[in-house]
Amino acid sequence: MTPVKFLLAALPLCAWALPAPAAPRCAPHDRIDAELAERFGEHRQAIALDGARQVREIFACDDTGGWTLLLTRPGGPSCLIAAGHAFEWLDPPPPAGDPAS
Repeated sequence: MTPVKFLLAALPLCAWALPAPAAPRCAPHDRIDAELAERFGEHRQAIALDGARQVREIFACDDTGGWTLLLTRPGGPSCLIAAGHAFEWLDPPPPAGDPAS
């Protein structure tokens, strides 16, 4: 058996060795909000409503660049979807109290 045929034959077996995707961590919104602020210094920077009426929020810390994407289902818990580093604004938001905001 050639090395290429061997690799092609073994490829389906490799899928069994892959780790299962991590389940999102879910909790009441106020609990996650407080934990992101206390542990990571992250505060809500943006909020949007998607087509499934789920609220999506980006929490980020200006000092560290850390960010977290949070999903809240109608009447349900909030779930951490993704997190990372190097968050930065492309266009700064208007200052608080600005009539344009």
